[in-house]
Amino acid sequence: MTRTARELLETTTRELAPDPGSNPLVPLIARGEADRAVLAALALEQRRVIPADRRAFLHLAERADPESAAYFTALAEGEALAAEHLKTFTAACGVDEERADAYEPLPGCQAYPAYVAWLALNAEPPDVVLALTANFSAWGGYCATIAKALRTHYGFGDAACAFFDFFAEPAPALDEAATEAVRTALDEGRLDENGAHAYARLLQAYEAMFWSTLGQHGQGRGELRDKPPTTRTRQ
Repeated sequence: MTRTARELLETTTRELAPDPGSNPLVPLIARGEADRAVLAALALEQRRVIPADRRAFLHLAERADPESAAYFTALAEGEALAAEHLKTFTAACGVDEERADAYEPLPGCQAYPAYVAWLALNAEPPDVVLALTANFSAWGGYCATIAKALRTHYGFGDAACAFFDFFAEPAPALDEAATEAVRTALDEGRLDENGAHAYARLLQAYEAMFWSTLGQHGQGRGELRDKPPTTRTRQ
């Protein structure tokens, strides 16, 4: 029996749900056991991820059919709003502009946006809609956990947590846009389910790499721990 677009999105998300053990850092944050330097590094890595993803989504919108373009445009608008929230979180972590400019990003954390950029250049937009929707489910869950922990264990206020609240909140309009994009591609025979599945699997792998790299960074190897704000070192 032919699956509907909604069924395909739900099945793909369920099949590609990350292993609970693939992200050791978020449970640490949830317990309040992560060093605050790790939170600062998280902010600084996202400082590069967010604008990179926004540009990738805008490029996908330019290449896409109208239904997929609406989805990617909505994502880009969300990234712009998230960038403003991120400034507040970064400041709450005690990071000023000088320190932020001196920070050297970690390759393992920047692999995810690099792959999103690859998808923007090479993949068919409807396939990317399916792949991203599957990945965003895990990201949203991580953000919900972090937002709660920041308030409970680290004393962050609502404004400082707004970045994570934003991604943790349900987005029914975005879900509907994804469903419409996938439905149209299915009806017109333009959706490569195997290709989308492969893209989603790699996105999940790069997502896990982001968190594991950040966790290793927090074990004393990174620039933020016990070093002046302007110190730069090679990883």
